[in-house]
Amino acid sequence: MAAKQFDSHNRSVIRRARKGDQLEFHRGWYSHWAVYIGNEEVIHLAGDENDGLNGNINPSHAFTICGKSFNKAVVKRENVWKVVLDSKVEINNNKDRKCKPRRPHEIVEEAIMKIGDIGYNVLWKNCEHFAAFCRYGVNWSEQANNFLGAVVATGAVVVLGSLFKEMFIGDKKEKEKA
Repeated sequence: MAAKQFDSHNRSVIRRARKGDQLEFHRGWYSHWAVYIGNEEVIHLAGDENDGLNGNINPSHAFTICGKSFNKAVVKRENVWKVVLDSKVEINNNKDRKCKPRRPHEIVEEAIMKIGDIGYNVLWKNCEHFAAFCRYGVNWSEQANNFLGAVVATGAVVVLGSLFKEMFIGDKKEKEKA
């Protein structure tokens, strides 16, 4: 059951949820995603050994090498309250602004067809990718994109910093030699 602090909020959200909605479970430093299928049930991608629901993500679930998954995840159909735990849940269909959602029954059918073992990669095939694929037919994770963007930006700053340092130190050394 959800923590007392979010219980009223979460109950209100689940009452408003419609088949095919994406539910976002705020877990602190990341969010878990699921597809709402009605009757207080969701379908979601979760790790097979440690589903990450409690924040203790098994790092071995995070990566693939050359597209080969070394650990699998499972697409599960579960009661929403088993997934909520102590999280705050929101209906998050914000990607509707950029992608056309499928019809609700198509979203639910897609999610149901995926139940079972599936590959997992935190950057290219995570629970948000799964929920977005079911709703829009597109693998899209803003969390992963934001992380990759931050990595690229940090790398660019390091490279530019190194170039500027070399330019100024190299220029200063040349002047000292003259």
